[in-house]
Amino acid sequence: CVPSDLASQIVPVIIGDPRRAVAAADALLQAGFFVPAIRPPSVPAGGSLLRVSLAWHHTEEDLARLSDTLEQVLA
Repeated sequence: CVPSDLASQIVPVIIGDPRRAVAAADALLQAGFFVPAIRPPSVPAGGSLLRVSLAWHHTEEDLARLSDTLEQVLA
């Protein structure tokens, strides 16, 4: 059982720098993933992030490919 405060289909990936967040979102889009960058003023300065939204139809393969792609993009 997952505590309700941890169970969400939205997973933030904190990046910090807004330019880096936008670059990561662009790279993910090129790889076939729509993962928007969220920047100030929607979040505090220094808190830019990627907003990963998961859904019931994402397969284990989708999640593995997203994870691998995120790792490459953020390296």
